[in-house]
Amino acid sequence: MHTLLTIARRELSGYFATPLAYVFLITFAVSAGAMTFFVGGFFTRRQADLSTFFTFHPWLFLVLIPAIGMRLWAEERRTGTIEILMTMPVAIWEAVVGKFLAGWAFTALALVATVPMWMAVNYLGSPDNGVILASYVASFLMAGALLALASCLSALTRNQVIAFVVSIAACGLLMAGGVDLVISSLRPIAPAAVIDFLSSASFLTHFSTITNGVLDMRDSMFFISFILLCLFINVQIIDMKKGA
Repeated sequence: MHTLLTIARRELSGYFATPLAYVFLITFAVSAGAMTFFVGGFFTRRQADLSTFFTFHPWLFLVLIPAIGMRLWAEERRTGTIEILMTMPVAIWEAVVGKFLAGWAFTALALVATVPMWMAVNYLGSPDNGVILASYVASFLMAGALLALASCLSALTRNQVIAFVVSIAACGLLMAGGVDLVISSLRPIAPAAVIDFLSSASFLTHFSTITNGVLDMRDSMFFISFILLCLFINVQIIDMKKGA
């Protein structure tokens, strides 16, 4: 556990070694605010809640999370430091989980940066803070699932750009099943069982259920199970690369 936390701290501090981390945090907070207050029509709705704020989270994560995940392993492979890491007395699973936790903690900081918006809606009205808290948890879990997938894909290549593009595509596919336009387009040509599977496997479906105020452990377990599966696959990929 000590080794795992050491790796996580090292990786997290690495984010702040360049201005990129601060640019990311500011970009996320500003983008989320702009989407909520201007695109989402917060003021015209005359309702003090953060429903529109969370509506845009999946689409912000679709670009920002792959930007975090692309460097987790691709950079290690490109610079050759992965060989150094693998020769140290560190288990592969500790390296994988440690690097993932660092990235996940970084996304948590991005969410924390938006807390002033939560304070603002409480000042303007009386929102359902229980639903808002659950929505923050849902955003955190979804970000973790997307990051775990991006980490897996990052381990497959030395090129961060390739890892970024492929991660966006993969994350987009996992979102698509929860988009009404996509489902309605597929309904005339695909069996009902396929449509139901795509919808139930979509991140967007499980995320929307929680943010709508329906608290079901199955939605949380979906994200947690996906994270564990991706981390397991990540370990296997690194193990194969180590053997090669």
